[in-house]
Amino acid sequence: MRFEMLYQARMIESKLLMAEDRGESNISKKLLPKLHPVRFKVGFFDKSKHSLYSQINEVPMFSKNFYGEGEHCYSVVKFPGSKLNVGYIVLREDELKVKLHKLKREVILYLVALFIFMAVVGYFLARLFLKPIRERIESLDRFIEDTTHELNTPISAILMTIQTLKDIEPKKLNRLKASANRLSVMYDTLAYSLSHDSKEPKEQFDLKEFIENRVETINPLANSKTIEIDCKLESLRVNMSRESMRRLVDNVLSNAIKYSDAKGLVKISLQNGVLRIKDRGIGISKEEQSNIFKRYQRFNKDRGGFGIGLSIVMAIANENGIKVSIKSAKGRGSEFSFDLSSILK
Repeated sequence: MRFEMLYQARMIESKLLMAEDRGESNISKKLLPKLHPVRFKVGFFDKSKHSLYSQINEVPMFSKNFYGEGEHCYSVVKFPGSKLNVGYIVLREDELKVKLHKLKREVILYLVALFIFMAVVGYFLARLFLKPIRERIESLDRFIEDTTHELNTPISAILMTIQTLKDIEPKKLNRLKASANRLSVMYDTLAYSLSHDSKEPKEQFDLKEFIENRVETINPLANSKTIEIDCKLESLRVNMSRESMRRLVDNVLSNAIKYSDAKGLVKISLQNGVLRIKDRGIGISKEEQSNIFKRYQRFNKDRGGFGIGLSIVMAIANENGIKVSIKSAKGRGSEFSFDLSSILK
């Protein structure tokens, strides 16, 4: 627009200079109206900036050769002639603002259309690229479900057989009990993750007695690794599903034992409505802590597991309004804290 307006102004200037060379008179009355360009409004002003002939009511400034002002843009050319009383040639364009608004609308529409197109393409590409991952997860879920069903019968048979064993060394018996209990916890974890029913009936019970019972059940597993479990428990009445609390305690406690080294120590405390389970095991780095409650997340493949237990713990905690926090460092063990305020009775 700038070059076009300056070009038109120079063309008018050339015609005025030719008229000046021809010695034409009465320029303002005859010549100036004939020099009106098709697209622009024109104004001729003397050297004192007074109008000689103008279709422009007011010119904001004569110092710039091109500028925009309000709804218009202006092109100003200083006339170099000396015989004519013309000092300035001014052109005004009235449609640029409208064109710019139209262009902006078109750009926005194109961007929106492009965004929608990219979103649609991205969605289908994501489905295409994620399909193998989705199929792998579905295959894993099916495998776990089938395996879980197959595990139930032999685990039950093993537990029942252990109870009937006689004349066997206590050390060997404890090892069998520990292995069977570990299998039982794994089976329960898998079964819960596949067929979880969040409408389990709630009941009131003493959490201290409940934890003592769970520690007694899981002690063979701790003894097999010569790990000591130290309990400092206060009596606390809670209102919650016993099965959900069992899964929560068993998963965290079995993890504490699993990830502790031999001759380690696991501390369980229940004070002021907060349950804490602390171990001196391998610990969890800060980078890994944000992902430990996600399903299938495992950060140590040497010690077994499916990466499901802690995801179940978080699901149970969320269902019952229990706040979970973790303190851990690599090589310094972990401490899981559960604020039980929401289930106190």
